[in-house]
Amino acid sequence: MLFAQYPVVRERITNLPNFDKRTVHYGYFLGVNQYDFKFEYIPTYYKELMYKDVAVEQNKGFLVGLLGDLRINEYLNLRFEPGLFYNRRFLQFPEYSEFTRASDLRREIKSTYIHLPLLLKISTKRINNFRPFIVGGFSTDFNLSSNQKNSDDNASNVFRLTTQTYNYELGLGFEFYLYYFKFSPSLRGIFSIQNEMIPDNDVASPWTGKISNLFSRGVGLIITFE
Repeated sequence: MLFAQYPVVRERITNLPNFDKRTVHYGYFLGVNQYDFKFEYIPTYYKELMYKDVAVEQNKGFLVGLLGDLRINEYLNLRFEPGLFYNRRFLQFPEYSEFTRASDLRREIKSTYIHLPLLLKISTKRINNFRPFIVGGFSTDFNLSSNQKNSDDNASNVFRLTTQTYNYELGLGFEFYLYYFKFSPSLRGIFSIQNEMIPDNDVASPWTGKISNLFSRGVGLIITFE
């Protein structure tokens, strides 16, 4: 006697089925970052930029923080993600005639940011235990290493930045619903919208006299646990 063969259908387990129905929930995040600078020069200097641009040596830093999430509806969430961001960059200046020492060509910039973003997360419909999302919003940074109030400047090997800056942020990521928690890797871009440079005391300084505006640009790989 022959029996029909039917495929075995395994039921897919849905993890944390009611997680996204909570009005408020919390979590934490950690990750790595990398920061650059965008320069804007005084108009009379632009013609020399072909060979006299300031170069930025980027390094990887770290970030860590907490998050609070407010559910607006099935697809929209408002998030507050206070964190600590650390990074280090080096500025390599061209060999201006004003420089007399090899150390004049290079400046180290350490940045320790208290990062305070308010973000809107837009998610797609959940697909089993997976859900893509995009995120965007605005943030402010308090740079604990800014040297804004320092009377010394580049003549004393000190490159000064403003203490507080404002940014806009854009990112995308994916949520994975595990048995006990939600795991979300995302890629985030952070772009300053105000000049961060504090000019040197000498208006004709070779370090800051040719630069009109200086903006930070960063990218972060963020791992969130909720």
